[in-house]
Amino acid sequence: MISIPQVPENIARKKVIVYKSRVDAATLKQKAEEMKNELFVKRFSKPKPEDIQVVSVDKHYEPYVLVDAKYRIEYYTKKVYTIEVAEKAKEVKILGESFKPQMIAIPDTEPEQFRKVVRLEGQEWSFYEEKAYFILDKTGHEILPDQVPIAPSEDNPKKILKEFGNKAEKVTISNREILLMAKTKLIKRPPDMDTIDKELFHVTEHAMIYNPVYKITFRNTKNNEEKTVSIDGVTAEIIK
Repeated sequence: MISIPQVPENIARKKVIVYKSRVDAATLKQKAEEMKNELFVKRFSKPKPEDIQVVSVDKHYEPYVLVDAKYRIEYYTKKVYTIEVAEKAKEVKILGESFKPQMIAIPDTEPEQFRKVVRLEGQEWSFYEEKAYFILDKTGHEILPDQVPIAPSEDNPKKILKEFGNKAEKVTISNREILLMAKTKLIKRPPDMDTIDKELFHVTEHAMIYNPVYKITFRNTKNNEEKTVSIDGVTAEIIK
């Protein structure tokens, strides 16, 4: 398991967004009529339209997790700078500090030759930053952003979720696990880092998005077989 260092963090307050449904009763009825016969088609038989009835239409909310985060580290790396000086130099002063020159061999010289240098230890300042934007489904699996529709949101989302109770599904991944996922994606200290100047893990947006879904249950009155289909309440597309 990858070890993630403890770093300063700034976590945005989690928002709750409930999308407004764009699918009306007429659209649902049309969708039901279009698909009801196809659901019960078998290899050598097809039911009559009048034998297939809509038993129920239930509305629930499918949750998604949206995270937008970034990481930045400003750091110093130790460096040794070699400065060539005159052969007659016995001492070099830089900013009031004295340095004794050394003789070092010049590579690939025949016969071997030398040059006089002073070595200075210093630090170079650099930075590294990375961003991550991802969306999780209710099981905590990452999905493509375009799999989540965009729609106007309800003015009072918490009231809507309370009214729907268990029909507003829950995600099976905790906030701690979500943040750990973001940190795993982002926090990577540079291998040449010596000392840290500044470092921050910043979650700029953390949102729970609830998308309306209509579940239509059909029944074949000839054998009482039932099948269900889910329709996205924003796009009117069949989900499953």
